[in-house]
Amino acid sequence: MKYLYAALLLHKAEQEITVDAVKKVLKAAGVDVDDARVKTLVAAVGEIDIEEAIASAATMAVAAPAASGDAPAAAVEEEEEEEEEEGEEIEDDGLGALFG
Repeated sequence: MKYLYAALLLHKAEQEITVDAVKKVLKAAGVDVDDARVKTLVAAVGEIDIEEAIASAATMAVAAPAASGDAPAAAVEEEEEEEEEEGEEIEDDGLGALFG
């Protein structure tokens, strides 16, 4: 995923996604770079429209819960009830506030 994130970062910054650019981003993040993976990523990204892929993924993420019915909601409620029964075994490291 780090490699893909590097490509998305370059795309968002309106920079060309090249082998050298991806390597620089990854090295700046402290990642040990695998040249073969970078080359494969750049070749694959060059064949797609990133904006279209992002829009498609967002559409699928929104449509998936609506198409699945009430089964997941019932499962979530059941899990919440089990957690309440178990008590306060889950530790909060403070990261929950970051995600809502």
